Amino acid sequence: MFTKFGRSVLTALSVLPLLAAMGQSASAQATMKLASATINDVQHEWQKEFAKELAARIGDQVKTEIYPASQLGPIPRMAEGVLLGVIEAFTTPTSFMSNVDSRFQAFDVPGLFRTPKDVDNAIHDPAYRQHLEEMFLDKGIRVIGAIYNAPTVIFTTKPADKLEAFKGLKVRTFASPFQIKPMEQLGVIPLPLALSEVVPQLQAGSLDGMLVGMPILTAFKYYDIGKYITDLRFAEIVSVTVMNEDWFKSQSPAVQKAIIEAGRAAETTVYPWGVANVEKTYKIWTDNGGQILKLAPAEQAKMESDFATLAKSLVDGDAALKAEYESLQKLVAAKAGK
Repeated sequence: MFTKFGRSVLTALSVLPLLAAMGQSASAQATMKLASATINDVQHEWQKEFAKELAARIGDQVKTEIYPASQLGPIPRMAEGVLLGVIEAFTTPTSFMSNVDSRFQAFDVPGLFRTPKDVDNAIHDPAYRQHLEEMFLDKGIRVIGAIYNAPTVIFTTKPADKLEAFKGLKVRTFASPFQIKPMEQLGVIPLPLALSEVVPQLQAGSLDGMLVGMPILTAFKYYDIGKYITDLRFAEIVSVTVMNEDWFKSQSPAVQKAIIEAGRAAETTVYPWGVANVEKTYKIWTDNGGQILKLAPAEQAKMESDFATLAKSLVDGDAALKAEYESLQKLVAAKAGK
């Protein structure tokens, strides 16, 4: 016959498996919100692949929730959300993080990257990759993904195949001096708006175009608003996924390791998809009545030369940016053609 104490011990032992299961369940409740302003592009694709890669490594310990197309707010709010920790991760062109740290602008300098492979080679150099992931820890964020996005084109509601045609146009740019200042040099009135604000401004006639990566134009069907792009290609857009570092550190070492590995693995899968998607979007544009314009070779060369001079003055004015840019520039040059 059991004593009262003995029955209590048995009762306690019987609930131990239940408590253990509850503990496992609780540990599986960590949620990672992945936000972006775009949809059906390489940023969105990276997020989907990352979620798969992470689940393959740690199962349901972290629940990933993907919020594309500015579902969690306009770009500035999503950036703030990651800094504050209310959004765990945000995927965006580096330009939109330049107000957090000027070193993000190193990726935006005109002429640094000439091809998608230049981008891919640089961000996957082992030594540089470690540096890239940890470069912004002093701001409370870490980079868990970096991808080639697209070449820079300019969408306009009226044809612009000459530099003179850009003068006076009101054009949405990324929030980076390396987009704003070059456009000013062309005589454009740059307006660094969030992507979610662009369509209403175009429809109201208070905006004439935007500087953008080609896949955005087809994903959001801009061919229903205007028909012209000028293929300037003075810079290749790089996107990063930034994560709140406090949230990252709150995870177990195994989960932290899985996040880093999943980010890198997703990039490998997505890179060829992204390159092919850029080419596909050019065809989608023309299939829907859009026109692709180019500057005359002499004007293209003049624009690039003027932009290079301007970029040097901007880089030289910021010591931290200059050091980062020169390091990245040497790496790109060393890996060119490989």
